[in-house]
Amino acid sequence: MAERKRGPAGRGSFAMKPRMKLGDFLVSYLNRAGVDHVFGLPGDLVLSLFHRFGRDRGMKVVTFSHEPSVGFAADGYARSTRRIGVVCVTYGAGGNNVVNPVAGAYAEKVPLLVVSGGPGEAEQEVSSIHHQVKDVESQLRVMAEVTCTAQILRHPELLARQIHEAVHRIRDESRPGYLEIHRDMVDVVIPVPKDIQDWDGSFPRPRSDARKLREAVADTAARLRAAKRPLLIGGVELFRAGAERDLVRLAESLGVGVATTALAKGVFPMDHPLHHGIHIGPFSPKPIQETVRKSDLVIALGTQLTDLNLGAARPQVSRDRSVWAVDGRVNVSFHTYTEVALRDFVRGLTREKLPGFGQRVVYHDNLPKPPRRTDRPLRVTDVLLEVNAFLEDRPGHHVVAESGDLLFGGLEARLRGGLYLAQGYYASMGFGVPASMGAQIGTGKRPLVLCGDGAFQMTGSEIAHAPRLGLSPIVVLVNNGGWGIFRPVTPDETLLDLPNWPYADMAQGWGGVGMLAETPGELREALRAAHEVRDFVLIECRVPKDDLSPISRRYIQASARKGG
Repeated sequence: MAERKRGPAGRGSFAMKPRMKLGDFLVSYLNRAGVDHVFGLPGDLVLSLFHRFGRDRGMKVVTFSHEPSVGFAADGYARSTRRIGVVCVTYGAGGNNVVNPVAGAYAEKVPLLVVSGGPGEAEQEVSSIHHQVKDVESQLRVMAEVTCTAQILRHPELLARQIHEAVHRIRDESRPGYLEIHRDMVDVVIPVPKDIQDWDGSFPRPRSDARKLREAVADTAARLRAAKRPLLIGGVELFRAGAERDLVRLAESLGVGVATTALAKGVFPMDHPLHHGIHIGPFSPKPIQETVRKSDLVIALGTQLTDLNLGAARPQVSRDRSVWAVDGRVNVSFHTYTEVALRDFVRGLTREKLPGFGQRVVYHDNLPKPPRRTDRPLRVTDVLLEVNAFLEDRPGHHVVAESGDLLFGGLEARLRGGLYLAQGYYASMGFGVPASMGAQIGTGKRPLVLCGDGAFQMTGSEIAHAPRLGLSPIVVLVNNGGWGIFRPVTPDETLLDLPNWPYADMAQGWGGVGMLAETPGELREALRAAHEVRDFVLIECRVPKDDLSPISRRYIQASARKGG
C-alpha cells in the first residue's frame, strides 16, 4: 500500500511514486485533490477499478440502486462541498444511464468527474462486446456532448498528464469531465512526472488582469457614488467563487438591499436585515418588482440570464443602469471588462470608499399570512408556511427542492444557516432525494427535501439506502396524485395520473419513519416529531389534485402562452 502523507494543502493524501499502476495513481491523485467519496455502481467492465476505489485509501465508495441516482448524489455532494463529485460506472448500460445527471451538472456548472470502465483491447478485436452500442467509442461521443473534456485513456506515457489536466479543467470550468479506462489498463504501470508527484492538491483560482480589474471597480464605484437607489442582486456564481461573504460585506458597507436569483437562493443570508427576497422577473413579489423598477443602479453579481431566473421574460433592468458581473467578465453599462474574476471584483468594491445609503429593507415572498385554523384540509401553500416555521425554530438544515411544482414552491422556503439545492435551470425530476443524500454525506448537515409524488416515484426509493449509510433526510412529499404542475395546461388530465403509492408505509418498511399529514396542524406535529428522531423521515402531505404553489400556476401558463 502507498505511504500516507499529509500534503501542503492540509488534506490526507498518498505519496505518488515515479512509476505506478494506473488504478493506484488515479486513487492517489483524487485523494490528494480532496476527494473522499466516490459514488458508483459496480459492473463487469469496471469491476477492477471499482474495487481499487473501495480499498482502505481514505475514500469511501457510496452505492445506490440505479446510475441516475448515483449521478444526482455526486451532484449534491459537489454543490454542497465545492469539491469534485466523482462517479464510477460500468461501460454502456452504466455510462449511458448516467448521461442525464451529467447533462444537468454541465448545464448548471457542477464539477463532476465521471470514470467509466470499458472493454479491453483483446476483447475489441474478437467481436462486438456486450453493452456496446454502435462501436467502442459510442459512449465517448455521447459523453463529449455533456462534459468539458472526454477521453479514453490509452497511451501509458501520457496517462498521468491526461488525468491531471482533465481534473484541473473540470475545476477551472466547473463542469463535468469524462475519463474512460478500459479494464486491461487498470494495472498498466505508468510514469508519473515530477511536477505531478509534487503537486500539493490545490487548484489556483483564475487571476484577474490587474488593470482591467482596477478600471471595472473604479467605473462601478463612480456609478454607485452617483446613484440614489441602488440594488444588489446575488447570483449562484458567487457561491461557486466563494464570494458570499464579500457580498455581505459589500451590502453592509453600502446599506442597500439584496435580492437573489432563483438559482442562488441562500447565497445571501435569508435572515439578514438587508435581504429583500427572491427575484424571478414578473413572478417576484410585487414589492420586489417595484424595487427593481425604481432602482437607478442594479448591480447583478454572478447571475445567469436563464428563463427561470428571469421569469420567462426579458430582463427588467435596462443595460444603461446596470452592472452585470459573471466570472471572467464585468459589464458596466455599455463598457465591458474581460479577464476579471468575480471574487476579485466584489472584493475590490468592498475596499472602495463608497457612500452609505441606509436603506430600510423588508423581506418579501409570495406566501399569505398563516391562517389561524390548523384543522382545515392541507394545501401546498400551507406546506410551505409550515416548513418555514420549522426552519425558523430549527436552523441548520439544508433544503433540497425537487423539480416540478416544488422547484417553484421551494423559492418560498426561508433558510436558516443551511444551503438551498435545486436544479433551478436544467430542472430534471428525480434530483431531490439522491442529491440530498449526497449533500448530507459531504457536509454532515441534515437535509429537508421538498418533493412531489411524481419525482419521488422516479428516484425517491433510493432513500432505502439511508439507514445503511447513516443518513437522515426529512422528505416532505406533496402528494397530489400525478404530474400536477402540468394540469393547468393539459386538456386530458388522465395523461398526468400516477398510482397512489402507500408512501408512509413504504418508509417504515425501508427502515425509516413514515407519517401522514392532511391538515396544517398534522404537518406541524409531524415536522416536530421528525426533528426528534435520527432516522430518515418521510411525511406524506395529501393536497387537492388541482393545487399548486403560488408561482407555479402563473409560470406554467406564461410558458404555455409563449410556446403557443
